[in-house]
Amino acid sequence: MPKPQFVTVCPPGGEFGGRLVRIKGVPVGRAYGRWDLVVFLRRAGLGEGLADEDAIAASEQIEWLGGGPDDWGP
Repeated sequence: MPKPQFVTVCPPGGEFGGRLVRIKGVPVGRAYGRWDLVVFLRRAGLGEGLADEDAIAASEQIEWLGGGPDDWGP
């Protein structure tokens, strides 16, 4: 059974790119790469098991909308 998805990464957008990130439905900021997502998760206390960029890309806990973990541009 897959783990519940607590993190949603919205599609890339805006003039400067980046993606809005929501944790448990609450917007926490705009990420411009995987490392930003690592930081947001640590701040939310969800960094265990998601402590690096590769773990984030492979995680079933993250829902990627409008592109995968390598899509960040405008």
